[in-house]
Amino acid sequence: MKKNTLPVFGVGPIYAVSCLLLTAFGLFLKKKGFLDSGDLPSLKSEAMLIGFMLIFIGVALWIYAVIIQRISREISSGNLVTIGIYSIVRNPIYFAFLCVCTGVLITAHNLFLLIFPLVSYIFLTILMKQTEEKWLLEKFGTEYAEYCKHVNRVIPWFRH
Repeated sequence: MKKNTLPVFGVGPIYAVSCLLLTAFGLFLKKKGFLDSGDLPSLKSEAMLIGFMLIFIGVALWIYAVIIQRISREISSGNLVTIGIYSIVRNPIYFAFLCVCTGVLITAHNLFLLIFPLVSYIFLTILMKQTEEKWLLEKFGTEYAEYCKHVNRVIPWFRH
C-alpha cells in the first residue's frame, strides 16, 4: 500500500551531509596547502564579511522555513506549501545549507574553494530532479507543475 504523504525529510539529510562533507574536504585541502595558489589574502576582510553574511542568511532562512513556516507539519498534513519563503524559492532549506557552506568556504578567502558550492548545487539539482520533484509531481500534478513554472528550485527569485 502506498503512503499518501511524502517523507518529511525527503533527500535533505543526504544533501546536508554531502554539502558539509564537501565543505570540510575543501577546508582540509586548503589547510594541507593543496590550494595555496588560490589564496587571496588581499581580500581576506571582504571574504570574511561576505562569508559571515551568507552564513547569517542561511541560518535565518532555515529558521524561517523550518520553524516559522512549520514545514514538517505541512508535509505531514500532505500540503503543498507555496506561501511565505516558499513563494520565492521551492527549496529554501537546501538553499540555506548552500548559503552556510558557501559562506564558510568564502571566509577561507581562496578562489579554488568556490568550486565546492558549484558541485553541491549540481548534485542537489540532480538529486531533486530524480527524487523529490518526481514525488511532488506525482502527488500534486498540475498544481506542482504550475508552481515550478513560477518559483525557482534553489535560488530565490522575486517576481514582479
